Amino acid sequence: MSLLTDYQRDGYLICRGLVDTATVAALREETVAIACGRRGGIEGATPSGPGGESALQQVLAIHFPHKLSPLMLAMVRHPPIVEVLREIVGPDLKCMQSMLFVKNAGKPGQAWHQDETFIPTRDASLTGVWIALDDATIDNGCLWVQPGSHRERRLWPSRPCTDPRFDGAPESHGWGSAEWPFEGGVPAEVTAGSVVFFNGFTLHRSLHNQRRTGFRRALVCHVMSAQVELPWSFGGSRFAPHDYRDIVMVCGHDAYAERGLEDLARPYLRPEAAAR
Repeated sequence: MSLLTDYQRDGYLICRGLVDTATVAALREETVAIACGRRGGIEGATPSGPGGESALQQVLAIHFPHKLSPLMLAMVRHPPIVEVLREIVGPDLKCMQSMLFVKNAGKPGQAWHQDETFIPTRDASLTGVWIALDDATIDNGCLWVQPGSHRERRLWPSRPCTDPRFDGAPESHGWGSAEWPFEGGVPAEVTAGSVVFFNGFTLHRSLHNQRRTGFRRALVCHVMSAQVELPWSFGGSRFAPHDYRDIVMVCGHDAYAERGLEDLARPYLRPEAAAR
């Protein structure tokens, strides 16, 4: 079967070895540099100076690292990844968000959710690009997906989540069934350098890192078709409600290039629930 056939059937796709070992190592080093504050300020974070991996221990995730790091920005256009995206999404692609997950030992995951809840696209082209910087296993909090949960393009309601395994972000609910049991799903266990692609309507989550030491690092980008507007109001009234233009062109043609680009989002440290 083709990549597109698999993606359309399951709502996700695992491609192993898309990022070479040297690049993965460089991304790990860059993660330390970002966490230490050597690439610029991060809202909510206190720079730790020249420290090493110890600087990562208090970090769950950093949003918009591509605005701090040329290497992280380059990964948005990493050729082997773009090749897959062109097949499963289309030739014209833009990226509106990146997230650098660190998830030190003991850190929480994120409960079941659909990315289209937070980043609504007019054509359901939203795609997550989850790049493993460490081997991701059940023990250290790998990604889990509900295969086929994207097909109806239905957004399930959200509710507050108080489960201590998760970071306090809202969780999708009301969808538990024999086909998609609430505590079910398929673990996307992958080796470093592998990439998981998933549709914006696909239910997914990650559990907490159960190990005593070590990290489960991942760089995540969100992309969509550049042929449609993005009515994203992330950050409130500072952002254009009709078409969010703080984007990076991944490849192809930007249908709204005449509107120019804006610099709106700022890198920030992802908060955890106060109880954790």
